Amino acid sequence: MWKLGLGGDRRLLDVLFPPTCLLCGAPGEAGRDLCAGCALDLPYNLRACARCARPFPVPLPDGAICGDCERRPPPFEVCLTAFRYEGAVPFLITGAKFRGRLNAARLLGQCLAEHVRESADDRLEALVPVPLHPRRQRTRGYNQALEIARVTGRELSIPIEPRLVARTLATPPQVGLTARARRRNIRGAFKAMEDLKGRYLAIVDDVMTTGGTVSELSQVLIDAGAARVDVWAVARTL
Repeated sequence: MWKLGLGGDRRLLDVLFPPTCLLCGAPGEAGRDLCAGCALDLPYNLRACARCARPFPVPLPDGAICGDCERRPPPFEVCLTAFRYEGAVPFLITGAKFRGRLNAARLLGQCLAEHVRESADDRLEALVPVPLHPRRQRTRGYNQALEIARVTGRELSIPIEPRLVARTLATPPQVGLTARARRRNIRGAFKAMEDLKGRYLAIVDDVMTTGGTVSELSQVLIDAGAARVDVWAVARTL
């Protein structure tokens, strides 16, 4: 089982820079910029497809699979997501993604680590953040998936390997596209940079919508030899 482990470094940081809730401004708890009340109000993704983490509208038995995964199983083995993309979650993710709020990325990485640590497989070797095209990363100045992965990896003592794969096509944004259009848009966008024979990897992203991006990236990793690919995302849309 993965264990959280910042120890004394975290305690020192808490003294020098006391955590403050990003949602209400109250003192944060457990070394996070999130108070206990706001944490309880977050939309945790507790009833979801066991394969792609799509939220179910009603409770179903553990291990239930959605119809889409039954008809067309994704290339990744399992997707773990902390939240549904609603409530305060879009505010945090938008801040991390477009507004340079790396404190929000840190909080999201901590929340993701807390969510996955009970169910993550100990055989997992490394985290692979979804890469941005170099042009987009230069414009934005950072990759929010990488920043989230750094925190999650540090919390769980899992290596981050962002150079295993590159984004070679500057695809248009996926926002507003249908699931089919998203798959077409992202096709051929990634390239594995080395032989991944037998490796067990987990892709890290901020939001999973239709799954087109992580499915394409998963297939690229598998085609390069990866034995298993999981997906860890902060949030999942309905």
